[in-house]
Amino acid sequence: MGFTIDIGAKAPSFSLPATDGKTYRLEDFKEARVLVVFFTCNHCPYVLGSDEVTRSTADKFKSKGVVFVGINSNSENTYAEDDFPHMVQRMAEKKFPWVYLRDQSQRIALAYGALRTPHFFLFDRDRRLLYTGRGVDSPMDTSKMTVNDLENALEDHLAGRPVREALTNPLGCNVKWEGKDAHWMPKSLADFSVA
Repeated sequence: MGFTIDIGAKAPSFSLPATDGKTYRLEDFKEARVLVVFFTCNHCPYVLGSDEVTRSTADKFKSKGVVFVGINSNSENTYAEDDFPHMVQRMAEKKFPWVYLRDQSQRIALAYGALRTPHFFLFDRDRRLLYTGRGVDSPMDTSKMTVNDLENALEDHLAGRPVREALTNPLGCNVKWEGKDAHWMPKSLADFSVA
């Protein structure tokens, strides 16, 4: 793939502030049987349209040791509503079942190769990447979705099966990179092909 980390790669480390006032490192989630790291934000219609499905998935698999971590890497200079105070406000209102981290430097988005919001990365107990891509096939309007790729990947792994489709294209708004136009993304990074 090049930009986005490859299936089988180790989860890149991070140390980021969260809306709950704490700072979290990757190692803080070492007890999780499965770790889902996903890049998200406050304003994207694909995020807003699918957050409740993501909540449902997080709740469904929580008892099986699956932990979700949301990261907002968007430039607040591109979208002011993606700043940290708005993150705190959003979590206070929505009470999502995940920690919500701020990657203001965008170094973590680059380390993972986050392309869009939302973009999901599912890691096993050893923090090897099992799945990356979209959550569902219609994130802006989940009433039209026909497949939940994230749930399928979780179900496969937890049942001891190979993930049926380890790589999908994330569907959403591109990450808002600092100093770039809101719709900017290098053409070479825009998508990756799925075999």
